[in-house]
Amino acid sequence: MKLSKLLAALAIPVFTLGAVAASAAPDAEKPAQANPATQKLEPIPADKDEDLRVFYPDGKIVKGEAALELMKAGKTGFNIWLAGNQFFAMEAVIHAFQKQHKDVVGVITMPPGKVMNAVLKGGWVYKDKDYAMTPDVFGMVDMGSMQKLKEAGKGKDYVTYMHNQLVLMVAKGNPRNIKGIADLGRPELQVMLPNPITEGIMKFYAKKVLQNDGLWDKLSDGKECQSCYGAPNVYFTAVHHREIPDGINAGKVDVGIVWATEYQNAIAHHAPVSVVNLPEKDSMKNEVNYFAGDVTGAPHAKAAAEYLKFLGTPAAQDAYARFGFIKATKEELAVRAIQ
Repeated sequence: MKLSKLLAALAIPVFTLGAVAASAAPDAEKPAQANPATQKLEPIPADKDEDLRVFYPDGKIVKGEAALELMKAGKTGFNIWLAGNQFFAMEAVIHAFQKQHKDVVGVITMPPGKVMNAVLKGGWVYKDKDYAMTPDVFGMVDMGSMQKLKEAGKGKDYVTYMHNQLVLMVAKGNPRNIKGIADLGRPELQVMLPNPITEGIMKFYAKKVLQNDGLWDKLSDGKECQSCYGAPNVYFTAVHHREIPDGINAGKVDVGIVWATEYQNAIAHHAPVSVVNLPEKDSMKNEVNYFAGDVTGAPHAKAAAEYLKFLGTPAAQDAYARFGFIKATKEELAVRAIQ
């Protein structure tokens, strides 16, 4: 069913794909809740309690504002801030770590661009409240960002701890017969893409693919934005590309670029979606890297160093692999200085 007909049937006025996608992804149009006086720190968008967690060795999990309060007050053994697409794997990863290290661990999962901003600014704002603090470990998806953090005096050592690849997510059974990246240029399709501002998947990888395939200018309509639309049928996410399966599930989006792990997570939650796998030139399988680094002078330096070493163990690699991530090599897993 065409988007306009679907909305007409629901008696919802048609404006733009941006407005439609906002209803599919609850936080797509919700601004970060922060007043001007607190904007010096990095804002966390509304309703992100699931991305703000403290894990206890006994299995207890604290979320949202309460988790931020614990981190800020120094009541965690150490804190990790990393790319949001790992949110569904972190409970398993942290509990694997806690089998040998009984630390209470704070975890914030946000887009890499927001993580880097928060490290540089010295903390976050959530629901109009400041949380001035620094992580002990941060995660990035490109070496350029790692080097920027080192130059700012925030980064020291790192590991390359896993890999991923791009796929297309479509509705179950692929009713629109989407076969590859070239189909994103079809004007009759409703497309949702990760935003190129804060989402590393687009900024460092998918944008390059779209440029190589001659589609970026057409799809973006010359815009670099988030929670917005480029071409009339192309919407850029607000925060996470996990908004894409929400849009597909609601019947308002035909296709989007996601990590292979995002598709696997959607299937694990019985979402009515299918996948279109891409050739290596478009999947970026051999180029996608996940880096973890420790912060120079962090309050829990010893625990941070232990965590970087842990990422190179079979327990950590197996925990991530359960969710579709691609294991790193022995050489990549060696802890080394950021150059």
